[in-house]
Amino acid sequence: MAKEVAIGIQSFDKLIEGNYFYIDKTSFIKEWWESGDDVTLITRPRRFGKTLNMSMLEQFFSVDYAGRGDLFEGLTIWEDGKYRELQGTYPVISLSFARIKEADYEKTKAKIYEVIRNEFIKYHFIKDSDVLTSADRDTFDRIMSRDMQEAEATSALYQLSDFLYRYYGKKVIILLDEYDTPMQEAYVNGFWDELVAFTRSLFNSTFKTNPCLARAVMTGITRVSKESIFSDLNNLKVVTTTSDEYATSFGFTEEEVFHALDDYGYSDKKEIIKRWYDGFVFGTHKDIYNPWSIINFLDTGKIGTYWANTSSNSLVGKLIRQGNRDIKTTFEKLLNRETIYCPIDEQIVYNQLDDNDAAIWSLLLASGYLKVVEYEEKDEEGKDTLYGLNLTNGEVVDMFYSMVRGWFNKAKADYNDFVKALLKGDLEAMNEYMECVTEEIFSSFDSGTRPSKSQPERFYHGFVLGLLVDLTDRYIITSNRESGFGRYDVMIEPKDKEKEAIILEFKVFNSKKEATLDDTVSAALAQIEEKDYAASLIAKGIPAEHIRKYGFAFEGKKVLIG
Repeated sequence: MAKEVAIGIQSFDKLIEGNYFYIDKTSFIKEWWESGDDVTLITRPRRFGKTLNMSMLEQFFSVDYAGRGDLFEGLTIWEDGKYRELQGTYPVISLSFARIKEADYEKTKAKIYEVIRNEFIKYHFIKDSDVLTSADRDTFDRIMSRDMQEAEATSALYQLSDFLYRYYGKKVIILLDEYDTPMQEAYVNGFWDELVAFTRSLFNSTFKTNPCLARAVMTGITRVSKESIFSDLNNLKVVTTTSDEYATSFGFTEEEVFHALDDYGYSDKKEIIKRWYDGFVFGTHKDIYNPWSIINFLDTGKIGTYWANTSSNSLVGKLIRQGNRDIKTTFEKLLNRETIYCPIDEQIVYNQLDDNDAAIWSLLLASGYLKVVEYEEKDEEGKDTLYGLNLTNGEVVDMFYSMVRGWFNKAKADYNDFVKALLKGDLEAMNEYMECVTEEIFSSFDSGTRPSKSQPERFYHGFVLGLLVDLTDRYIITSNRESGFGRYDVMIEPKDKEKEAIILEFKVFNSKKEATLDDTVSAALAQIEEKDYAASLIAKGIPAEHIRKYGFAFEGKKVLIG
């Protein structure tokens, strides 16, 4: 009989004692321990079992769980006598930064202090032991109180490691889950530099200059650049989504998913489950599924965007919506399920995200929204490796479509009416509705680091994204592609060749060349003809008389279509 599916349990003992659905990942314990690495950083997308695996590590090694071998009986790790003897024999410091999502530096620092303070409270019983001096006890009291100073906070875990080593006579294991959550918030809210300095000092004393450290594991979504916070950690082993280590320890393999579907009576759903939730690639291991969506499907029996909707996706939306023309054009290709090619830097530099396109795609890859489908190694000339990237699966595509629709919410009615008028060829209605649409779309898409109301690029690429999510069932939408003797702005190609195709060209009013917006419209239409943008459509068998052409003339937020 299939076990009960429990949603959201991240404590290993609660899952095992409740006899809930669980896929055995205890082989991770052995793989990590036998690696011999001092400090291991493992990055995986959210909801991939990082917290549950950290709970499993704590409860396997911690002296607080000595004699709790029952939690591991029947699981892979318990088959090895060496590991049965290892269970419950180490002092463990276990922390999580997952809840630290504050909007300013002081509040973030206070939350980190609270996390550290709770570990001291957990081990308060050693304060009065003979192994601590009176000075040690004073330090213990200050950190447990609310008077901790920044210098004390950055060395607090170093101090606790020393106290535990003296008390238990054994070096400590330190586990830090979701280490990068505060870093992401610092980037979004503008206190990156302050937090970097604090975190670098904390990590150096905890993981590098700590003689009482046996082993450590950190988890997160991204690998923040070494120069930012890991500059002193030359003992750090980094395992990212492109590494083979621990590839099947986080996430479910296809074999595990299909076995679960059989157990729960969903054998006939394998194809749609694969289309929606497969697609994650870790190292050379393909067909990895996100656990959150699979567990929710097993619980409800319904297909949904479970994983993609477990956060606000605010950072992703901000980077794409306010990105430059190249970012939006590339995103259009992704929405069309095309492969993009770019270099990837797995050391995320958050303060470069506003200016570095590759950094954005690297972040989306680390976060699970993109997958690697192919790559080319560096050649003899040392050129960067180019990675072929696609949207990960159907769930991610659906999430992005919903995100784009959300950007148009304020102007939705007018935008929909404009699209209908465009398809009908009703020029008067197009102009009427576009006056209402431009204000909202400019506000949404022209708010980057260097906005310019005089340039239509942000507008028309935002506009194209809206066309993509509303028309892709009937049309192929492309922008900034070569055709004839140049690059057109927007092409709307019908999947039914009997219907009309549409070419759109956007131009900014130039008072030195044109007297009115009508002149700008004429210039846009002339460019369509002179550059022969219709060539690619005609080559596909669409008659010239079935191709409509429109020029969009911009003067600030004023738009004229002709």
